[in-house]
Amino acid sequence: MNREVPTVPPRPLLVGMIAVLLAAPAAAKPPVYATPAEKAFVDALMAKMTVEEKLGQLNQPAGVGNNTGPAAMTGNEDQIRKGEIGTYLGTQGAVLTCRLQRIAVEQSRLGIPLMFGYDVIHGHRTVFPVPLGESASFDPVEVQHAARVAAIEASAHGIHWTYAPMVDIARDPRWGRVVEGAGEDPYLGSVLAAARVRGFQGDDLRKPDAVLATAKHFVAYGAAEGGRDYDVADISERSLHEVYLPPFKAAVDAGAQSIMAAFNEIAGVPMHAHRPLIEDLLRKEWGWDGLLVSDYTGVMELMPHGIAADRKQAGALGLRAGVDVDMVSQIYVKDLPAEVKAGRVPMAQVDASVRRVLNAKYRLGLFENPYRSCTDDGAHERAMTLTPQHRADARRMAQKSLVLLENDNDVLPLSKSVRTLAVIGPLADHRRAMLGNWAVAGREEDAVTPIEGLKAALGDGTRLVIAKGADIDSQDTSGFAQAVAAAKQADAVVMFLGEHPDMSAEANNRTSLDLPGVQEQLALAVAATGKPVVAVLLNGRPLSIGGLKGKVPAILEAWFPGVEGGHAITDVLFGDVNPSAKLPVTFPHNVGQVPIYYAHKNTGRPPSEQEKYTSKYLDVPWTPLYAFGHGLSYTTFRYDAPVVAKKTLAPSALQQQVSVRVTNTGKREGVEVVQLYVRDDVATVTRPVKQLRGFQRLALAPGESKTVTFDLGFEDLAMYDDRMQRVVEPGTFTVYVGGSSDRTREVAFEVAAQ
Repeated sequence: MNREVPTVPPRPLLVGMIAVLLAAPAAAKPPVYATPAEKAFVDALMAKMTVEEKLGQLNQPAGVGNNTGPAAMTGNEDQIRKGEIGTYLGTQGAVLTCRLQRIAVEQSRLGIPLMFGYDVIHGHRTVFPVPLGESASFDPVEVQHAARVAAIEASAHGIHWTYAPMVDIARDPRWGRVVEGAGEDPYLGSVLAAARVRGFQGDDLRKPDAVLATAKHFVAYGAAEGGRDYDVADISERSLHEVYLPPFKAAVDAGAQSIMAAFNEIAGVPMHAHRPLIEDLLRKEWGWDGLLVSDYTGVMELMPHGIAADRKQAGALGLRAGVDVDMVSQIYVKDLPAEVKAGRVPMAQVDASVRRVLNAKYRLGLFENPYRSCTDDGAHERAMTLTPQHRADARRMAQKSLVLLENDNDVLPLSKSVRTLAVIGPLADHRRAMLGNWAVAGREEDAVTPIEGLKAALGDGTRLVIAKGADIDSQDTSGFAQAVAAAKQADAVVMFLGEHPDMSAEANNRTSLDLPGVQEQLALAVAATGKPVVAVLLNGRPLSIGGLKGKVPAILEAWFPGVEGGHAITDVLFGDVNPSAKLPVTFPHNVGQVPIYYAHKNTGRPPSEQEKYTSKYLDVPWTPLYAFGHGLSYTTFRYDAPVVAKKTLAPSALQQQVSVRVTNTGKREGVEVVQLYVRDDVATVTRPVKQLRGFQRLALAPGESKTVTFDLGFEDLAMYDDRMQRVVEPGTFTVYVGGSSDRTREVAFEVAAQ
């Protein structure tokens, strides 16, 4: 968008219109933190500050050395004493951060404490599954707890601020950062964004184990063209508001104190200069009063974007847009003092950003207790790191993240009495594949590999025959013969296949979604032995694995599962845990189907196998390989027809209740993720074929039945009309309930005309 977001007047009633459009109720406001005491404190402090000290609060340098690892700080100390640094990126460790904090508090003129930011994305030292894997749990309580554990550890290491959660909706799995978010759906993404914010920030920011959460990247970063990181996002205003903004609104409503600007542009305006979206929408319309930080050198990159001729202009644009903290480029502190003194950059813009930085420090309690994580010997840091309880939490989260994609002939679960088990594949003993990417403080030696998990579970009663078979990304097939020989002498085979962690996350984009190298050929060669074969996938994005379907009987999606991944995988393989996870993102047949997502819209010629001139392909089905919400169990579930409480809703009472009875028809206890989708059947603008509007995890014993009830309200039925007003229109709505987006039962109801 290259214009200010307009305030649209209410849509007039049309002549002959049979009903009025139903206006949205007032949106919930985020918590108000700017108390009178805070305002008075910050006012008094700002009155003492020079221009240089103010701009220093907006300056965030990287730690010396590896800026995303523990930095042995030897520089920048004079800048701290001069008040030219407000926050740090990539600096952690209780001893180090406390030494720097003492310089700021005891040796600078005003004694303003520093705030230390770090990438705590899916755990700190106790690494949990990658966020895409956590999202597969459809368990916001567990996701919130994972973030809480991460905050406890990170804060003990001197960290005040994490650059998570990433709440970008991603519908192009070529994009490497799909691994870092909640997948393709705005509703699921919103629920989990709020959960992660609550987990990181806790119930009181002033507590020593709270860290500021950062919802990133604002906004539409996941819509990068071609799946290329940092590229433009050419999207409509409707897509912006319906798909990409909702998780940010959910994070704001959950109290997120920080938001990070995105690298991309939208309709010609880079987000680091996008005043209409930052100042007008985020701050004024949504009422958010938190701290907006640039991405790494994002302000400086306004120059190669082509809207700033030099550093001074880039800094002025960023500050005017409402970017409070300049990460790494040091433009604000080095290039803007003269601009401010000359009046070319208004002092009011500087003051607004400085106030938000100081507010954040005040809300964290740093002015009262700047040394909240300090101990002389680092004992607290050690006591809170990688505890047995944290490892148990990581194992439970990993168990809930594993998605059973296929289980032909009930190959799984395997028996622990298996005499000989072949373990094949390049990732069977790959420690980094447990940690995945963005495990910045994680250490490989902390991780349990699949082989270690199997050995611990099976003991000496089972002989493991191990063969690598092939490297992750190689065309060398010389190891196939050894792998096939290992399979032939085994009673069952488990293969560990997938991506190297460096094949996903930032700047790691792929044009192919196939298993890298010759791994698919390896799997098919092993499957041809006729032995029971299980393929365990370790990866950071949806993969096009259609070549395995029907030939490899069991497929388990494990993502990058964290430090306890080896144990969690084994728990599921042998039935100690019944898998319950569901896909938070669609798996395509091949990359040519991308973008593919369940909440698509129909065209005037919806796909039809009977009609040629409809929207489909010649070479693959138009449907996905595995749909959003897909995930099997070791038991089976039956859904009765859903029932609505009211067949007709009055415009003044838009409350609906949907109930469905679910039965465990198998022989094992299991957990089903019951999913509810809604469609507005006929509207004044085109609508998705269905949209997720609720889910519940339901535990059932064999033969047990329970009724699940969902409450729907205005927001579940609402849409943006052709004037971009949030409304519910009269007409019929279809509700779909089931265990995945493509396997549902349905019921309809009507919203009456007024």
